Amino acid sequence: MSVISDELDGDSVPPRPQVPAADQTLRILRHLARRAAPIAASALARDLGIPRSTIYHLLATLEDHGFVVHLAQERRWGLGASAFELAGGYARQEPLARLGRPLLASLADLIGESAHLAVMSGRDVLYIVEERAVRRPALVTDVGVRLPAHLTATGRAMLAALPRSQVRALYPDRAAFTERTGRGPSRPSELRELLQEVRAAGVATEDGEVTPGFRSVAAVVRDHAGWPAAAIAVTWQEDRAMTDPTDAVRDAARMLQNRLGYDRA
Repeated sequence: MSVISDELDGDSVPPRPQVPAADQTLRILRHLARRAAPIAASALARDLGIPRSTIYHLLATLEDHGFVVHLAQERRWGLGASAFELAGGYARQEPLARLGRPLLASLADLIGESAHLAVMSGRDVLYIVEERAVRRPALVTDVGVRLPAHLTATGRAMLAALPRSQVRALYPDRAAFTERTGRGPSRPSELRELLQEVRAAGVATEDGEVTPGFRSVAAVVRDHAGWPAAAIAVTWQEDRAMTDPTDAVRDAARMLQNRLGYDRA
């Protein structure tokens, strides 16, 4: 089942960069963004296969423009304030919502059920797009609503894509778990088992944990570093006869990932 025509290029080989310096500069910034801490220039050169002399010239230019900072005492380089400004501009332009909305509209039309797009916010998911299918009931997943991530399909899809250490930090003990309908994981061991099932299946599901009588299936959208950027889900009444939406949800998540440029990174 396909949401829209596939626009991926398959296995075609990308052309060599026409501006090597620009390509190397962007690779440096991307590599720094993936790191948990600043890194030495020599390590950058080694990891990226760029000559040390070139690395130092590019870092100096990036430092002049505020995109990197040199921590002299540690002899390491990290991202600067200008990189943070780019992130703020990205957030203001809402590319996730802008690119996700037409995909969700196609998904809702195809399945005949409501679809939504959510992002992680601490231990919650925040819904940023909802496309309600024709003649389908209103859901709690309206734009701007927050729900506990461990109870929702979108949240479970994103939690399963996080490092296990970060999941433990978010859910260290039973006090971190809330409930809505008396269903769903209520302790770290139960959440670990559930997320293992999500990783094995490649999608996350939810059955009555958010609203009794409603089910959801969700797929994660990963960023260039493999971290969860968002998740797409479809929700329906459990007693309603319908075609399994799993493939269509996976397809929509993959398409949004591609449109955001993450598959090409």
